[in-house]
Amino acid sequence: MERTRPFQVSLLPITVRVIVRDWLNANSIVLLQPGYNVVVDTGYSSHANQTLALVRQPEHLGDEPIQLVVNTHCHSDHMGGNALLARTYGCPVAVPEGEASLIREWDTRALWLDYADQRAERFAVDQELVVGRRYGWGGLSWEAIAAPGHDTGALVFYCEAEQLLISGDALWENGFGVVPPDRPGALAAARETLDRIAALDVAVVIPGHGRPFTGIAAALDRSYQRMEAFDADSVRMARHALKVMLMFTLLERRQLPLSTLSGYLDSIPVYREYNAAYLGLAPSALAEMLVTELERAGAITRSGEFLKPAVRNSW
Repeated sequence: MERTRPFQVSLLPITVRVIVRDWLNANSIVLLQPGYNVVVDTGYSSHANQTLALVRQPEHLGDEPIQLVVNTHCHSDHMGGNALLARTYGCPVAVPEGEASLIREWDTRALWLDYADQRAERFAVDQELVVGRRYGWGGLSWEAIAAPGHDTGALVFYCEAEQLLISGDALWENGFGVVPPDRPGALAAARETLDRIAALDVAVVIPGHGRPFTGIAAALDRSYQRMEAFDADSVRMARHALKVMLMFTLLERRQLPLSTLSGYLDSIPVYREYNAAYLGLAPSALAEMLVTELERAGAITRSGEFLKPAVRNSW
């Protein structure tokens, strides 16, 4: 089973349990309430059985059932365990209203599945989460707040009484999820999302990746600085997106052969299209650039003829 990392649980209400995952999987948040236990985000599909085992640990659900699965947004690392949990517990799945049609139609491009060589088991949408509406989970009231940028229909959930924010990929301690450079207005939308978060009275953030954290002003400042750098250089933004995508694939597969990397990149639409639009490199040159920059950052290592992910807590 994947290793989870401890954090200062005293910062959180007793009914809020966070399973801090690795960087292939989004964190899972267990919100406990007699007769109505909720799990927010379920990790990647290849780790769905691990997600089930983790939520069943005594410090989380134990033998208690799940009554609802919720997603902050519908990317593969957040929804990959939905189908298994829904089957196991016979519980409904709730997704943001802006994403519901994509799931019902199983739009593999818009969901970044085939488009980015990612996977998720198809599931049914039972409920749609509406911007501005309040939801009672874990004995607490959570407001659904629009958080476009990384994903158009994404939501964050804010509990004013506890000054607590479930931020998904809208805000991490050291950044935020990839913002697609080819989506018109995406970066401006991501900035507006940060502005919305900055206007809230937040003491603790539960991010989609990484440990829960305080120091919200500093985290926001780091994100604004990154956003300004991307705004000034769309090529840098595209390079960053492709490095994140390649890291994600390496985390899933554990290794990729160097000899076939350029062919692999040319076969996957996101690499081929971003390269054509922003970089204009031969596939071999694209592969060399991504490998060199990820090696320099300490994110990957070479082992003989294979690329492997290094042990890291962030991208």
